[in-house]
Amino acid sequence: MYSKEETQRLKREFWIAFAERYPRKWILYDTKIKDFSFKFYVDNKKAQVLIDIEHRSDEKRIAYFEKLEALKNILEEEFIKDLIFEKEYTLESGKTISRIWVEKLGVGVSNRNYWDEIFDFYNEKMHALELFYLEYDDFIKDIEKL
Repeated sequence: MYSKEETQRLKREFWIAFAERYPRKWILYDTKIKDFSFKFYVDNKKAQVLIDIEHRSDEKRIAYFEKLEALKNILEEEFIKDLIFEKEYTLESGKTISRIWVEKLGVGVSNRNYWDEIFDFYNEKMHALELFYLEYDDFIKDIEKL
């Protein structure tokens, strides 16, 4: 078991190693949609690539989610398979968001032997989500037509 400081140091080393392995700028929060972001997540059981829709307005949050849901077949056939769509996802804080993600189970940040596998997973899946987003962002952003 790691101390809090050791865990923080390990996670910092993990993210530095990832940035060195794949030195590029990811879209992440730069989607041009308020509270709509791409994220990486890792713990000691899994790695995830996420799209979080955290808009304060439930109506807008659900509208963006439903836009992505309408593109689900295209997204899964042309870009990325095994996505999980959850319209009402509750964070540990109690906040409800919409989340779409793909995950790799059985890997963890505390075991350096998994790092390359996680890095490759992150690169492949996030790159696919970004390509999808760049192709369909005008459609996704336009929630006025709902």
